[in-house]
Amino acid sequence: MNQPPKANNTFRLTALFKAFFQSQQSAGILLVVATVLSLVLANSPIAEPYTSFWKTEIGSHLGGFHLKHSLTGWINEALMTIFFLLVGLEIERELYIGELSSRKRAMLPVIAALGGMIFPALVYLLFNYNHPDSISGLGIPTATDIAFAIAIMGLLGDRVPPALKVFLTALAIIDDLGAIVVIGVFYGSGFSALYLTLSLLICGILYILNRRGSENVWLYGILGFSLWFCMLHSGVHATLAGAILAFALPFKSGSPNTLSYQIEHKIQWPVTYLILPLFALSNTAITINADMTHSLLSPESLGIFFGLLLGKPMGIFLFSILSVRWGIASLSSSINKTLLLGAGILGGIGFTMAMFVDNLAFTEAKQIDLGKISILIGSTTAAILGFLLLNAASKRKQKTA
Repeated sequence: MNQPPKANNTFRLTALFKAFFQSQQSAGILLVVATVLSLVLANSPIAEPYTSFWKTEIGSHLGGFHLKHSLTGWINEALMTIFFLLVGLEIERELYIGELSSRKRAMLPVIAALGGMIFPALVYLLFNYNHPDSISGLGIPTATDIAFAIAIMGLLGDRVPPALKVFLTALAIIDDLGAIVVIGVFYGSGFSALYLTLSLLICGILYILNRRGSENVWLYGILGFSLWFCMLHSGVHATLAGAILAFALPFKSGSPNTLSYQIEHKIQWPVTYLILPLFALSNTAITINADMTHSLLSPESLGIFFGLLLGKPMGIFLFSILSVRWGIASLSSSINKTLLLGAGILGGIGFTMAMFVDNLAFTEAKQIDLGKISILIGSTTAAILGFLLLNAASKRKQKTA
């Protein structure tokens, strides 16, 4: 039998990748702090005013425009659009000059991400195929939280090979792209032909500007806001406007003087230190009661938990191994099967992306909160197991080196 091809290449991380990796580590740590703080406050003597604060209605109804949402709603609908803009710019950079810029380098994380979406969905389906009220949660365990996963791997420092860091980062970025597609295709509702047409028209204008290489930031800003507004009323989730705008910005050489580079670096700080912590605070303001703990054995909860903890690593690991064995992709010689499995387990950290899908998948507050608790338990378990396995594998590899 032919041996699977392994790329015996030395990974030297670029300054741009190191900066991105470090920013995601910071974001992951902040997310953990914000989540713990929010859960403590939501289950303390000030639980009622704290949870009510996030439900405060802001805005008004102007004519036929629905511009009134809870504080949590505005964070999820508006601020997270900027997060998706950053994600889109990261994907664009990887496609042009990063790990996804060539077929050989891109195939492994692409195929791994595909497996990491199919298997969790199948596991969730296994528990919920005969429960129509929870089948809409199929997309929840398919998502990976890039910041949280990178933060856990970052704790291991130089004990894990650079190639594994690149693999996990590329995998999570592709996973985010998959999540964007899932949100756009499966979680829209109440479609408006008028606003869908206007959204497509704006996308067409953005495409023309991209082809002409325009870097007029004000023009992109106006069109980006208009696209968000139209998508907000179209039935397609408004945050997708951020990802569309990202791909509309001309990448060119990707040098520091280009518009896409400048925008990515300007929004990285507010996304990392403001938007994601606010998302975590508002979306984990969950008061845990006896009924909720009993519901943790429900099909919905078990589907999410095992989808993240078993489906994710199984899909990532099996699809990676098979793609290498069949000669479709190559694996760095510094990554053994144990390290690959450890990265797959870290892929089971769904957290923010999974919670985002959870908000769209269900309509009842109790069901949404149960989904979030299941995501937290599954993601935390995956983080601990992934860290322990990677740490043990790294020590073993150092002893045999």
